[in-house]
Amino acid sequence: MLPSFLLALREGLEAALIIGIVLGALHKIGRPALAPAVWRGTISAVLVSLIAGVALTVFGLGLEGAAEQIFEGTAMLLAAGVLTWMIFWMNRQARHIKGKIETGVRRAALMAGEGALFSLAFLAVVREGIELALFLTAAAFTAGTQSTIVGGLLGLAAAALLGWSLFASTIRLDLRRFFQVTGVLLLLFAAGLVGHGVHEFNEVGWVPGLIDHLWDLNPLLDENSTVGVMLKALLGYNGDPALTEVIAYLAYVGTVLLALKWTDRGTTTATAQAPA
Repeated sequence: MLPSFLLALREGLEAALIIGIVLGALHKIGRPALAPAVWRGTISAVLVSLIAGVALTVFGLGLEGAAEQIFEGTAMLLAAGVLTWMIFWMNRQARHIKGKIETGVRRAALMAGEGALFSLAFLAVVREGIELALFLTAAAFTAGTQSTIVGGLLGLAAAALLGWSLFASTIRLDLRRFFQVTGVLLLLFAAGLVGHGVHEFNEVGWVPGLIDHLWDLNPLLDENSTVGVMLKALLGYNGDPALTEVIAYLAYVGTVLLALKWTDRGTTTATAQAPA
């Protein structure tokens, strides 16, 4: 439940912030009459995202045997890839996202009107929604469908409440810090998806295990126990992993951390060299 809650909270908050910024910008430029176009785009994007989520889940549950393992492994690795891209994008954009969106809203409202604002809202929300549908589908393979749905709904509710609070009260949230903290947690979740994806490919023989059981911690912490299931869903815990599964997990975490450090250093250098 926790991984799906965290994923839904982050994706939902991004969507809520974007829509809030768009609506706020319309009020700033004296065009509140265009707000219904934003809401139509938002609702349309939510419906498309729900259809995508249901389709992915139904398709995955309808598979059996090797086909199911291949689908699960592919979905997990694809979700990890998209999640990684999201972590890097928000790490770079969170500080300046409000100004960029407000500029886009002014341009859309003055030049194209309702159609452009509908598209802006639709594309912003549907991107988050499709990503979330993919993430929750992958999470359901490790945490179970019911707990994933419950966690996702709670996360979306919390995101909607937090997003509304940010724009309707004096609450101020350091977006960069928020996305940095959740980014670390999602990095570990993505690493777990990579490990599980490789595990599924080990099962069908696509990736050799090299050493099928590198260690066995199940006597100490059974992966099927309550704590083990929670750790499996959140961190990708496996009591008796194959060598390639461990290599994939550690390689992913190490590569992403180094890349984040390198991009942060590049951003800092560029800011320092920019003319005052």
